[in-house]
Amino acid sequence: MNKINNIFLKKKILIYGLGKSGISTYNFLRHKAQINLFDDNPKNDTKFTKKSLSFNKILKSKFDFIIISPGIDFSKCRLSKYLKQNSSKIYTDLDVFCSFFSNDSITITGTNGKSTTAKILYDVLRSQKKDARLVGNIGNPILSEKKISKKTFFVIEASSYQLDYSKIFKSKYSVILNITPDHIERHKNFKNYIEAKFKLLDSQAIKSVAFVKRNDPVIAKRLRSKNYKQKIIKIDTSLRPSIFNKIKNKYFMSSGNRENLIFVLKICKILSLNKKKILETINKFKGLKYRQQIIFDNNHLTIINDSKSTSLASSENLLKNLKNVYWILCGIPKKGDKFNLTKFQCKYFKGYIFGKHQIEFNKNLKNKLTIKKFKNLKDTLNQIFLEIKYNKVEKNTILFSPAGASFDNFKNFEDRGLYFNQIIKKYLNANR
Repeated sequence: MNKINNIFLKKKILIYGLGKSGISTYNFLRHKAQINLFDDNPKNDTKFTKKSLSFNKILKSKFDFIIISPGIDFSKCRLSKYLKQNSSKIYTDLDVFCSFFSNDSITITGTNGKSTTAKILYDVLRSQKKDARLVGNIGNPILSEKKISKKTFFVIEASSYQLDYSKIFKSKYSVILNITPDHIERHKNFKNYIEAKFKLLDSQAIKSVAFVKRNDPVIAKRLRSKNYKQKIIKIDTSLRPSIFNKIKNKYFMSSGNRENLIFVLKICKILSLNKKKILETINKFKGLKYRQQIIFDNNHLTIINDSKSTSLASSENLLKNLKNVYWILCGIPKKGDKFNLTKFQCKYFKGYIFGKHQIEFNKNLKNKLTIKKFKNLKDTLNQIFLEIKYNKVEKNTILFSPAGASFDNFKNFEDRGLYFNQIIKKYLNANR
């Protein structure tokens, strides 16, 4: 633990947001600082009655720091006005971690592929007997980790929300996989979203290393506009490393997952990891639930659950490598999202939309592929299976890649993905 110049010790701190990261921050700091708590949901406050402050009392209080959960929208929360008046005091659990520990870490961000890339790298490190921890937007909150030694290596998935609020967090190794418009409703415009992602590079020390996608126009433009001092490794994701000839894992059939893997391979090279064990880990990798997850596969039909897809851009990466696709879309479309595949590229796809936002999806997809609209998922699947039965194409793919946020009908993308799996299981069992 590094106590030199630690800004949080013995300070008066408000922890705002009592989800996983907020509670882990409280448990970590409660004997190191004077802590008070607040959550927009009063039910969460009741769990910590002695430490929780009322809304009115907070407005009359002064704090040295405010540790905010990344899920809280600065402009829409109950303490919005108070936060704007005290914006210089806002920090995150990543900042707290950085002030207490000096361990090496690799932090991964980007619009698509963060979780998958982080998990592959974590699995590779663990297979080589490294004390690796998978934290951040995936795995445990970073401050919940125990038994940290000098050799502990952190693999951190960081969202734009976490980076945007952070002030002193820095990572020895940083990764920006890609940048396309996302979370515009939160960041207000694409420029602010880009700024949030690049805080990861802006904060790095001179002796640090950054990995970025060479053939990403947004990243390339930003790099040209600023003179970064750390080592920047630009990764050409259009290249095919020779190790790909030895990879038998179907999970890496999509261009998106291949790009993720190219990043991992380059990082492993810099970290001097054993190549044989890297290959073994890659071929065993089962992927993450609801992220391009193959839930059924035989000679005639493949069913893919990609519920994590909340934008058209994320769905595109998978569609590029598929034929005879029955593509199911739903949810809340992202502001500023665009579908960039051409009509020619879509000639093997049919779109099936259900939910309340069919008009928005149709505007983006019309004139590129055939679209059909339905009230719910069950009706959608009934139609798809009927078409598969009569079309008699040798191999078909049902792709559940919603390209929209899940909050219209579900708690989150996991809840939506589980629902899809349950419906598919019932349908397949009924038709055996």
